[in-house]
Amino acid sequence: MEENQEAPLRNHRAGFVSIIGKPNVGKSTLMNVLVGEKMSIITSKAQTTRHRILGILNGTHEEIPFQLVYSDTPGVIKPAYKLHDSMMTFVKGSLEDADVVLFVVEVAEKVAEHEVLPLLKRTDAPVILVLNKIDLSDQEHVNAKMAEWEAEIKPSAIVPISALENANIATLFDAVITRLPFHPPYFQEDELTDKPERFFASEMIREKIFLNYRQEIPYSSEVVITEFKEKDDIIVIRAEILVERKSQKGILIGEKGEMLKRVGSQARHDLEAFFGKKVFLEQHVKVEPDWRSKENKLRQFGYED
Repeated sequence: MEENQEAPLRNHRAGFVSIIGKPNVGKSTLMNVLVGEKMSIITSKAQTTRHRILGILNGTHEEIPFQLVYSDTPGVIKPAYKLHDSMMTFVKGSLEDADVVLFVVEVAEKVAEHEVLPLLKRTDAPVILVLNKIDLSDQEHVNAKMAEWEAEIKPSAIVPISALENANIATLFDAVITRLPFHPPYFQEDELTDKPERFFASEMIREKIFLNYRQEIPYSSEVVITEFKEKDDIIVIRAEILVERKSQKGILIGEKGEMLKRVGSQARHDLEAFFGKKVFLEQHVKVEPDWRSKENKLRQFGYED
């Protein structure tokens, strides 16, 4: 009787896979490659991911159906604002419920005194060390780094990859799947993420801000979707872009509004591709002093419970 009750659980794998690492090591690129959809902001600037973003992948591996729930998290940093505290809370939370941890490092990183090492002690889940950006190094250096990390943390597995060039992604995928517990699915099969459409609209606009501005503008900006109406032939989106100072507002808008128009045009292109429909996008810039340090604002923007 017990054997029959256990049998269904052996026919499906499901679990949460947390992707952690320092800023700009390629975590978001890796998640997008693994899920096959653009879920996370990808820019050359550090600290672009602020939330914990789940990407859900369903499929079959060696005749066993699976559901992988990938969790892309902000890069591990020393907090300078309350916003950063909230970002690190997302990282710690993702480790607490992880079934598998993908610890992403790049070949140029130093092993000693790595910021993520203390966090790894919070999890009992198997840790797969993902050595990213191997396309920027030679095999001898890659082998040396693998040996260093093996000695330092003794991970469950080490997989050298290039997320940008899709190198060794299949090997990494197999390493994750085989460590996933047998469990019924957590989400419906047609679900791709736990985030609403408004979230992805705001992230796509925020990504264009990171790509078009320098210095403090991207880090001082937040995008709030004030309206999201889907009609038969078009989606109407209205967005507020918040900055902390009046001078930042002027820079963001640009001369005769040209910079803001550029952001809107680029964002609309991605929004239409993502939603598969024409998009009308209206943007307004508003000054919200020191929003990164205000608990009520962070809560309003979804950074705190």
